[in-house]
Amino acid sequence: MRTNKQKWLLASKIFGIFIAVIIIGFLVFRDELLDQAIDKTTTTMKLDYNSDFIVKKASFDGLSGIEMQEITLAPHKLDTILKIQKIRTSINLWKLLIGDVQLGTLEIKNGYVQLTKKGKIKNFAAFLKKDKNEPKKPDSKKDYAEFAYRIISKLLNLVPTDMTLENLVFKINDDGKKTTVNIKKLTLYETKLKTAIEVKTNTFSQRWRINGIADPRNKKGDLRFFNIDTGAIKMPYFDERYNLKMSFDSIRFNLQKVEMSGGELHLDGYSSIANLNINHKRIAKKNVTIKNARFDYRFLLGSDFISIDSSSTFQFNKIKIHPYLSYNTEEDTVYKMKVNIPKMKAQDFITSLPDGLFTHFQGMEATGNFDYKLDFMYNKNKPKTIVFNSTINKHNLRITKYGNANLAKMNGEFTYRAIDNGVLQRPVFVGASNPYYTPLDQISPYLQKCVLTSEDPSFMSHRGFINEAFKQSILKNIRTKKFSRGASTISMQLVKNVFLTREKTLSRKLEEILLVYILENNRITSKQRMLEVYFNIIEWGPNIYGIGEAAEFYFQKKPADLNVRECLFLGSIIPKPKKFMWQFDQEGLQKAYATKQQDFIRNLMFRRGLLVPEDTIGLSAPITLTGRAHSLLNIKAKDTIVTDSIEEIDYNDFEL
Repeated sequence: MRTNKQKWLLASKIFGIFIAVIIIGFLVFRDELLDQAIDKTTTTMKLDYNSDFIVKKASFDGLSGIEMQEITLAPHKLDTILKIQKIRTSINLWKLLIGDVQLGTLEIKNGYVQLTKKGKIKNFAAFLKKDKNEPKKPDSKKDYAEFAYRIISKLLNLVPTDMTLENLVFKINDDGKKTTVNIKKLTLYETKLKTAIEVKTNTFSQRWRINGIADPRNKKGDLRFFNIDTGAIKMPYFDERYNLKMSFDSIRFNLQKVEMSGGELHLDGYSSIANLNINHKRIAKKNVTIKNARFDYRFLLGSDFISIDSSSTFQFNKIKIHPYLSYNTEEDTVYKMKVNIPKMKAQDFITSLPDGLFTHFQGMEATGNFDYKLDFMYNKNKPKTIVFNSTINKHNLRITKYGNANLAKMNGEFTYRAIDNGVLQRPVFVGASNPYYTPLDQISPYLQKCVLTSEDPSFMSHRGFINEAFKQSILKNIRTKKFSRGASTISMQLVKNVFLTREKTLSRKLEEILLVYILENNRITSKQRMLEVYFNIIEWGPNIYGIGEAAEFYFQKKPADLNVRECLFLGSIIPKPKKFMWQFDQEGLQKAYATKQQDFIRNLMFRRGLLVPEDTIGLSAPITLTGRAHSLLNIKAKDTIVTDSIEEIDYNDFEL
């Protein structure tokens, strides 16, 4: 009877013979297998993608090496996508036996890959179409961690441990917007990566270098991008395609760990960038500069969630932010975001703000400290449970010097000039020497109540922002899948009008938020004064600024003499004052939708005790514009010719 040791030796011999047979069989038939693989690829490209795939010569080199020459991929009657003179690679046979493709070495010489678009014609369009014959996958939950780990592993296996690329060119031609990235030389040997790259576009040419460590088998990497020439690295293509100009001195990508443990995937590392410059009309009017930025990240993926862990840190200049982002599908689809700025000096925060993004804060000085927290949660299946909490804690925080935006100027007289579509409008003096200027106590209380009800009901009590308004704004924007509603308070409108512009840029919105906070939380101006300035500068119609001009323009009255119905009308046109005339029909009467809107505001005021029934006695008649505004209505002239009806004709009056 055989011992266990004898059985193990016998099994080992059988397995060795089995492997030997496979290797011998592979060596005997490998040329035929290679030809079949190329033929299969050629047929697939022709039938499924209407393209010609040609390999002029292919052969094995040694035990696991493959060499191919003159490789071409060309869609019919379109620009060639790929053309390479020589490719030589080796494959890990042991990995291949268990179904994995892992490259050992790779050598590519003299070739190009190009993507072209001419009008609606793209040479790569066929490769973007989904396979109609591909079977539909059942609606089962995807394990995010397992899926991501599998994809990452396969991609890293395709990165060889030793690689040499020479004169490999990547070309993009997007309707004449051309970019060429020429890898003159790239070598990867014993995890050390070195490159020499030439970049050329219609607007600039540069020489880049990428150096560092690439260790695909241990799932680690550390790469740095530099410009060999003087000056910053410019991002190609985006400047012509999206009018986005972006440059930086250097950038670094570091991957420290890819680990699967306990059903969770952990990805740890960091990225950093020096002297990042961005210019785009939607961001700011000027170049935005961030001197130093770094993101120490930890991505966590589980079977039913994807997240950026709160231990991650995003830092630009001296500002440190700990973000937490989560997408969870365990029960419902839930999105979470938390932002934490630990306690820091207020002056460090001000000096760390990116140049060009906060121009009105230049020269501002502050003492004390603060910390900030934001908590957001949205459940797609239970939208009404949305959470939005924004909290800033001050620690002896005090503004000692205002920058370019002198918020204290609202306490005295000043000149206001609106900007409409980039055009500076006529000056409006906010002070007693302006005959139309109206102090708050001379503005009809009805108008004050109407405007506050429609624009900002809690103005007198809030500190510039209303969390509930932000919630409703977010819900509507998610529901409509576009930015269809803001959460603007009177404080925000006032800051935007007095200190900023109406330009729709990220810079303007961020400055608006910070300036409102400073204005409302440092007792710079009283609420009454803010409301008075607001009534005297906002636009009420075409080239009509301030309530003094508006009361005369619409009703030939003083602001103190306006009745409830007139106040309801004025309060309703604030969002779109230049289009007030569209509320009226060809007979000069208000349309149903306009009266319905004003009735809604009136009833809301009744419920809140801001109006009593006696306030509206005798105001049931339709509103009439008696001022110059009446001439802007599209009123159709009535026919003045009187025609008798046929029944009124007396035929006895006619002599025959």
